[in-house]
Amino acid sequence: MRLSQLIQNLPALQVIGPTDREITDIQFDSRRVEQGHLFVAQRGTAADGHQFIAACIRQGAAAVVCESLDGFDPEGATIIQVADSNQALGLLACQWYDNPSQKLTLVGVTGTNGKTTIATLLYQLTRQLGYRAGLLSTVVNYVDGDSVPATHTTPDALEINRLLHRMVQQGCQYAFMEVSSHAIAQQRIAGLDFDGALFTNLTRDHLDYHKTFDNYRDTKKQLFDHLKKDAFALTNKDDKNGLVMLQNCNAHRYTYSTRSMADFRGTILEEGLDGMLLSINQKEVMVRLVGRFNLQNLLCIYGAAVSLHFDKDEVLRILSLLQPVNGRFEAIHSPKGWTAIVDYAHTPDAVDNVIQTINEIRKGRLITVVGCGGNRDKGKRPQMARIAKQGSDQLILTSDNPRDEDPLTILQDMAAGLTEDELRQTLIIEDRAAAIQTACTIAQNKDVILIAGKGHEDYQIIRGVKHHFDDHEQVRKYI
Repeated sequence: MRLSQLIQNLPALQVIGPTDREITDIQFDSRRVEQGHLFVAQRGTAADGHQFIAACIRQGAAAVVCESLDGFDPEGATIIQVADSNQALGLLACQWYDNPSQKLTLVGVTGTNGKTTIATLLYQLTRQLGYRAGLLSTVVNYVDGDSVPATHTTPDALEINRLLHRMVQQGCQYAFMEVSSHAIAQQRIAGLDFDGALFTNLTRDHLDYHKTFDNYRDTKKQLFDHLKKDAFALTNKDDKNGLVMLQNCNAHRYTYSTRSMADFRGTILEEGLDGMLLSINQKEVMVRLVGRFNLQNLLCIYGAAVSLHFDKDEVLRILSLLQPVNGRFEAIHSPKGWTAIVDYAHTPDAVDNVIQTINEIRKGRLITVVGCGGNRDKGKRPQMARIAKQGSDQLILTSDNPRDEDPLTILQDMAAGLTEDELRQTLIIEDRAAAIQTACTIAQNKDVILIAGKGHEDYQIIRGVKHHFDDHEQVRKYI
């Protein structure tokens, strides 16, 4: 693509050099730059891409997009100065892949909890209605029926547009996308044309990055602030931040609730470990998901489907067929009569929700196995331990993904949330496999074991080294 065509929608401060050059690829990783590439210098948390501009020009970069012109000699490359390189990369990625989001009905899902379940089940529902659809999620990406491994909740801007472009090529009409707060803050969604935005809830998470809860909330809100007039916005009225998302939003606005008047309202009529009987807008439907948080997820899915003008009765019929998403309240039944629930809950609110759900339906004891990730928000560690202890008959604290931190230090941070009496009643087992095996060993008929924190993840990072580890496999190996 000609550079002039590539940068036509870019808010450039200045362009130094010719724009009739042929660009063969776009890179933001300096190590991948080759002859004819355009390099985008981004300021990251670990490194500043501006430090590598000179090296990229020596490697043959035809053009460079950057925020600062200091410290390098253009040496024949065309330089495009912008105010925000992250935004520029998003806009360039859209243009490079021929603006695929404009050719799809793209719906973004944001919030602390529930994003994966909602996006994945909307994707499944849409395909069962007979449409071709794509999915960008934490667990796995899909281009119609083809799976593509996922490495982040929201990929980088180039990968997002590459996947959306593939969806267009394969005839997809719809795309559903988890939108993380990191992705919004880092402008990975810049230039995307969203036809709908869904808000789940907001609880403490990622404060190591956003610093304050207000920053975290306001970042999520940006997805709604930028919606066009003919798009739709659907928000959770049960969350105190739900209506905040709709402030200054120009799209068609809708709400869902389990407690108050809303456009989409639902209640639980009956509930067990394997499903619920629900009333959604005064129509009964049996579903295979469990818990009030999943009632909220299903209301969001139903509301989004109706907002997309799908047939209401068909949507309800397909809701009854949908299966839980990998690692989201997944039940594994033991021949000895106990049940293990594998769940991704890794925030205080998510742990509280899943424990409340189990406590409403269990007939035996609740044994909870939980840990916290390393190199992340330390403030939530004692909170999670306290919530887990208060709602469980037996608590086992263990490792999650320690990453570069000492696992014992993380466990000490969690233990700080417990009283001396509570600590005497709590098992602390650093090795996660041993912790899960211990829970399975002490479980009796009708007991429930909650294994929280990792869900779909099939690895652990311990002292910086990645190891294969899957909570499901550990339970089934014991069984």
